[in-house]
Amino acid sequence: MKDAKSDKPLGRRELLQRGALAGLGMGLLPLRASAQPAARAGAKVQRYVTLGRTGMQVSDISFGGSRLGAGEGDVVRHALDRGINYFDIADSYRGGDSETTVGEALRGKRDRVYLASKTYASPGDHRDSMMRSLEQSLRRLRTDYVDVYFNHAVNEVERLKNPEWHEFTARAKQQGKIRFVGMSGHAGRLIQCLDYALDTNGVDVILVAYNFGQDPAFYQGLTRSFDFIARQPDLPRVLQKAKAKGVGVIAMKTLMGARLNDMRPFEKGGATFAQAAFRWVLSGRNVDALIISMTSGNTIDEYLGASGWQSAASDDLPLLQRYAKMNGASQCRHGCQDCLSACPNGVQIGEVLRTRMYAVDYGDMTLAQSEYAMLSHNAAPCLTCAAQPCRSACSHGLPIERLTAPTHRMLKS
Repeated sequence: MKDAKSDKPLGRRELLQRGALAGLGMGLLPLRASAQPAARAGAKVQRYVTLGRTGMQVSDISFGGSRLGAGEGDVVRHALDRGINYFDIADSYRGGDSETTVGEALRGKRDRVYLASKTYASPGDHRDSMMRSLEQSLRRLRTDYVDVYFNHAVNEVERLKNPEWHEFTARAKQQGKIRFVGMSGHAGRLIQCLDYALDTNGVDVILVAYNFGQDPAFYQGLTRSFDFIARQPDLPRVLQKAKAKGVGVIAMKTLMGARLNDMRPFEKGGATFAQAAFRWVLSGRNVDALIISMTSGNTIDEYLGASGWQSAASDDLPLLQRYAKMNGASQCRHGCQDCLSACPNGVQIGEVLRTRMYAVDYGDMTLAQSEYAMLSHNAAPCLTCAAQPCRSACSHGLPIERLTAPTHRMLKS
């Protein structure tokens, strides 16, 4: 077999690597021999992509502001200097401080960036309250419009069916306060919500949790080493549907729960775990770009080491395999729905474990507590539950019954 670009015969090692990467869903894409050095001073965005029918040309690796607090504008400016032009925030992040910091840091530079913000619109919310939330965000952002406005963390179709949301977005578009409408999601009923949003043409952009641990293709190549399966078989189908409809697709939660165990000792040949995970996401033909929480100039430079890649590097597979083996049996696949109906009290188990991830894995208690406070059915009933109906509800072996009550104690206001 010969390499398509060099016309040189492939060695046995590279043949095996390509065969393994095919199990990751990368087999049809070019494979570069090696990654570049992990963190490069002065790293820049190498690729801008068209975000669906919006026509916006956004950086392939973009700024997530969920962990951005007051007085941290230097991080925003560093990202802008490196070529990042899409900034994702929400009205709930740091109690509004994330929006305020972005607005101050980008003052006078609005024409160089795209701003996306979010609000949590419940099934019973009225259009007037939604408009007030938007206008408060605009004031904090020091702008008169946002490019994309998302219904935040959607996990029930009723929120999308609320006619007030549609009336609000139509009015906000007409008034020039938003350009495009989006939906974000990463937990229970994700597929149903995405299907509804796409089938009703209710969104221009979707922001969805997507990583190598959520795609069944990843595990197809690893079945001899794993005794669990990916439980998000419809996600690739929905992303393909979005792409076919011209809906922009942005991936989040791309690190499969962040670095639960330090992967630095296993990073070889210039590849880092984060870069490997990003390359996997960006190699997919149905994902336009990704966002990642950016907290320092050094991490931004490291992350941008994967910008411009549309394929895997040969160094990536061992890192992704090792991470999956180390964390696969203990990491919640948010949105897999195994536990969706396990609790008779309606505890949103997947959402509870997502907020636990922010606290335990990200080490971000502020974000975890703010997200937990938004849950309509938190884990309070778990404090007095003796029956433990959620036991064995997770096909990945996650001990739900030992996690939810401690999460409530840790995160309750």
